[in-house]
Amino acid sequence: MIITEDIGIVQREAWAANRLPPVEEVRPGLWSIPVPMPHNPLRYVLCYALALDTGLALIDPGMDTEESWQALVDGIASTGHHVTDVRYAAITHLHPDHFGLAPRLRETTGAAIAMHAAEATALGHFTPADAAADIEAWRVDLTDLGAPPEVVEAPRFDLVRFPPGTSADVVLEGGDRLDLPGWNIEAVWTPGHTPGHLAFVDRDNDLLFSGDHMLPRISPNISSGPGELDSPLNRYLLSLHATTMLPDCEVLPAHEYRFRGVTDRARELMAHHDDRLEEIRCAVDAHPESTAWEITTRITWSRPIDAMDPRLLRLAVRETQAHLIVLADRNVILSDGGTPSRWSLATPTADQ
Repeated sequence: MIITEDIGIVQREAWAANRLPPVEEVRPGLWSIPVPMPHNPLRYVLCYALALDTGLALIDPGMDTEESWQALVDGIASTGHHVTDVRYAAITHLHPDHFGLAPRLRETTGAAIAMHAAEATALGHFTPADAAADIEAWRVDLTDLGAPPEVVEAPRFDLVRFPPGTSADVVLEGGDRLDLPGWNIEAVWTPGHTPGHLAFVDRDNDLLFSGDHMLPRISPNISSGPGELDSPLNRYLLSLHATTMLPDCEVLPAHEYRFRGVTDRARELMAHHDDRLEEIRCAVDAHPESTAWEITTRITWSRPIDAMDPRLLRLAVRETQAHLIVLADRNVILSDGGTPSRWSLATPTADQ
């Protein structure tokens, strides 16, 4: 059964009850389909299906597992379509919970896969030598952050990549219109969570498909590291500021539940990072010559740090580093340039 409801009430109730929400018709010809994410605290991705004259388009098909694929197929069927009706899939970003099913979807349906150039490049085929070099680059970088061996060597969240010899069918840039007859949807480049993250705005229907750029309850992970932006947090804050220039419409995120208030939520997220920057500055002030890892263990997190597994700890230290980079860019702190890098407050100048 398809549920039609007001601003995510049923989705919020399902989230609070730790259950999968139903398929929902958000607007005529637009459905929200929850696709499970096994063994992940976020539980599901909200895939959006848009009716076309010749079939369906999707935004973020979900994670590459058999359970996820079956949920996507069943969700599409509940809209009165078949998975083979899918003609187009727009991807907000490269993370496996969003892009993972795209290669299988294309193989099954012939659907065109659309994404930002930065994401398409990063998802290109890797040779074994490329993969080994990438792993080593991450080890070196984590060592420079002062991370302990169990975090440096923790298994990675591997990306699902395009098969050899293939790539995105459509490369999108900010401002591009999606080729979806009957819809007027524009790609909005929102770098930060990843270098090529895209949101999609539908001004005709008062909607923003926000991907992970903007969620109703949590702040997306903003991490430094090989292959990421030089200052991912700075780019994310700029993206949030740009988001406040969009219509203050209903937000259809990739996780949790839909909500209204683009500008208010963007400002909440900017304020959150201001508070986080100040917390980290205070930690550096209290413990000069600290590594990023040591600072990570001294600041607050949504769960106790000793309850995090090594993969989550790796995300945490990289998020700390993203904040340290911004503070350094603002001349608030400085690194000693060693390995591992150690941070202290910058010495005030005479005119400060």
